[in-house]
Amino acid sequence: MDSRPTFDLPRPLRIGGLGLHLREWSDDDVADLVALYDDPEIDRWTPVVSPFDTQAALAYLAAAEQKTAERRGVQLAITTDGARPQGEILLFPGTADDRDVELAYGVGAAYRGQGLATRAVRLVVDFAHRRVGGRRVVLCIEDGNTASEAVAKATGFVLTDDEPVVRTAKGRDVVLRTWNHLERVGSRLG
Repeated sequence: MDSRPTFDLPRPLRIGGLGLHLREWSDDDVADLVALYDDPEIDRWTPVVSPFDTQAALAYLAAAEQKTAERRGVQLAITTDGARPQGEILLFPGTADDRDVELAYGVGAAYRGQGLATRAVRLVVDFAHRRVGGRRVVLCIEDGNTASEAVAKATGFVLTDDEPVVRTAKGRDVVLRTWNHLERVGSRLG
């Protein structure tokens, strides 16, 4: 029997507020996803393949849909109008400790500096506290990613003294530090 945690999330999942509409990806988003993720900063700070082309986008969307169908998390397009994606936010069981709820995010180069990541994190943290549960809501951020550290600080996360998380991505070890959201949540992981 599979003992990995799952999330019981409504489908389709939509979260709105703070001038944003977060929604699940669709096949209509392939070109926008390529435009967002075929970017040196996305390549630098995320495990997403590079170059990120149409084939990579289709594989990425298929994996996201499978993860959602298996209730292993959700990947939401960040939009201001419910249509055109400007970034993405992910919610999934923590990789260092699956009792945690982990978030990750990326914003396209053309949309940076507008507070999209900060607002999306605030919305999803609130959603996680109300609907998902878990021991903690966390971010895992690589040292030197000052933009993500600024988002973490602006949204109520504090750096923990947890052992660093080491993940292998693109042939290199990535050392991540864990940031915990200050509000504790009750356990609703299945």
